[in-house]
Amino acid sequence: MDTMAGNFFLIGLMGVGKTTLGRQLAQHLHYDFYDSDHVICERTGVSIPTIFELEGEQGFRAREIAVIDELTRLPRIVLASGGGVVTQEANRQSLRDRGTVIYLHAQPELLWERTRYDRNRPLLQVADPLAKLTELYQARDPLYRATAHCVLDVGHQRCQHTFKQLLQLISTPHHAHAHR
Repeated sequence: MDTMAGNFFLIGLMGVGKTTLGRQLAQHLHYDFYDSDHVICERTGVSIPTIFELEGEQGFRAREIAVIDELTRLPRIVLASGGGVVTQEANRQSLRDRGTVIYLHAQPELLWERTRYDRNRPLLQVADPLAKLTELYQARDPLYRATAHCVLDVGHQRCQHTFKQLLQLISTPHHAHAHR
């Protein structure tokens, strides 16, 4: 399958901008946009924190695997995935094989600034959210890099600037081999 002409899947830690950039990209390409976390919420009728509370992280991950498998099979989509999507081998496989995977990379400090007032992130409801983000970053960064076809560094710049960089990245020939 030619992944270049197909789907685009955005991965990265919470707060990096997967949903915002994903929506913009889908609009630009005239693709359908999906956010796997939103799809899970719509189907269960409850919030992510509630799923974590009732079913634990394991229950949530099982739901996520099913949704990722289903969504990645759709044609012409941009998918914003949940931050922990790469912790499951099945997801890494589905993403890599069915589209171009873009890792939106940012340092934990920046992500903490962006997420610290957000109560909808169950993994950050801890005494020291920055330490938790740093721990998640250290655990997941290698998995994101192993799953991604390309990496886009997200800094303090405005979203519009990041979006321009994203467009440049996907329009460059052979972008699949960049940053590997």
